[in-house]
Formats: sequence, structure tokens, C-alpha cells
Amino acid sequence: MTHDYTITGMTCTGCQAKVQKLLSAVNGIRNVSIDLPKGEASIEMDKHVPTRDLQAALKDYPKYQLAGIPHSPGKHNAPANGKDPAVKQDAPPDDPDTRPWLSVYKPILLIFAYITLMSVIGGSSAGGFDGRAAMRIFMSGFFLTFSFFKMLDLAGFADSYAKYDIVARHFKSWGYLYAFIEAALGVAFALNLQPLLVNLITFFVMSVSIIGVLQSVLNKKKIRCACLGAVFNLPMSTVTIIEDGLMIAMSGFTILEFLLSHPN
Repeated sequence: MTHDYTITGMTCTGCQAKVQKLLSAVNGIRNVSIDLPKGEASIEMDKHVPTRDLQAALKDYPKYQLAGIPHSPGKHNAPANGKDPAVKQDAPPDDPDTRPWLSVYKPILLIFAYITLMSVIGGSSAGGFDGRAAMRIFMSGFFLTFSFFKMLDLAGFADSYAKYDIVARHFKSWGYLYAFIEAALGVAFALNLQPLLVNLITFFVMSVSIIGVLQSVLNKKKIRCACLGAVFNLPMSTVTIIEDGLMIAMSGFTILEFLLSHPN
């Protein structure tokens, strides 16, 4: 029997070879044929292999998402919902909709906790606490950390980002550039370079970014958030809005403070 599946996250022949190798290692699989441009796989089986077993074979690589596609004439395709007929399915181990909230957002919560701790330590001194310095350090840590995860799989991030960002949707190269902009902003905040200009750029870039996030969340689209690149499987949610909104608020506060202190 042969079943057809869609597989997202494959961006090059290296990805294709990796997925083909992982799926071929599943017991009962005879042959795996992948159409990279279409993002589809035709899998020949010696015996029935549940979709969940195929998804489990890719669980160590969350950017590769396998699902069934509707039946086509002459083939026993897996249904689009990923469930095989007459087989009770367990939810895929990396499906964020089936995991506890804390488990899903643990990576981003830990990152924010560490960045907050770093900013509090950096803003503290014998003379007291410098809130402005702490905020600047927080923003530096935020951009450097998030750009780091994007850089781990730049192509994967660009693919995910293009699914919801209003600019990357039309110009995929913006996804690649965005990761470098975040890194540059992180360095600029760390060195306290041109505070007004850097905060203006931050305010503009994050305001544009949050538009696509708001559209996706309000329309209840179930897509993966690209904030941590393709490394973690995080769903788009209000957490993403808070993340972007926090950067907008901090940069907006700094701009306003600067304008009030320099009326001329």
C-alpha cells in the first residue's frame, strides 16, 4: 500500500535527505519518495503504519511537520486530519495543541526569566537601581537571544515567518534580513549606540511585525510562531503579542522620554 503525506519545513535537498532517511527507518516502510518543491511524500508500506509513527520519527526535528492529504484516485492516502482509518490515534508528541500550556511555552518563559535576571543585575549598583540601564540591557538580551535562535536555521525561520508577516509574505528575503536586524539592534542596545535612532528603528520594525501576529491570532489561525526560529514548535498566540508589544512599549517609552527631555 502507498500513502501520500504533506511535509512542511523542508527547504533544501539536505532536508529532503534527512526526512527520507528518518521515515525510511520506520518499521514497515518499504520506500519513501519525496517531492521537495511540492512538499509531499509518497510512502510505500509493507504493512499499515499509523501516521503517528511517522510523525514520531520526525519528533527530534520539530520544523518538519507531517500530515495526511485527501484521498486521490488509485491511492490509499492518509486523510488530511492525519488519522488513519480504523486506527485509534494518539496526538503527535510535538503538537502544541495537545500539550499543557506550561510545557508549550517553557522555552520562551525560561528565556524571559534569564533576560530579566540579567537586566536586573546589570541595572543594580551600590548607588541603587538604574531602571533605564536595566531596560536597555533587557532589550539587548531580547534581540540577541531571539536572533541567535533564528540564525540556527535561517531558511526555516524565513519559511515560517513568511506565513504570517505582512512584509515577508510578499518579500521572503525580509525574513532573512529580519534576523540580522534583530542582531544589530541587540548589539546597539548593549553598546548604547544612538539611543534615539535605535529605539525609533525598534518601534517601527516591531510595530510592523505585530500586525501579522495580531491578524493570525484574531483570525485564530493555527500556525507556528517564528519568534524562536524553527528550533521550537511554539504556536502563534497572545504570548507572541505580549512579546512584540513589550518591545514596542519599551522603545516607545524611551522615545517619549527623550522628546520630553529635549523639547527643542
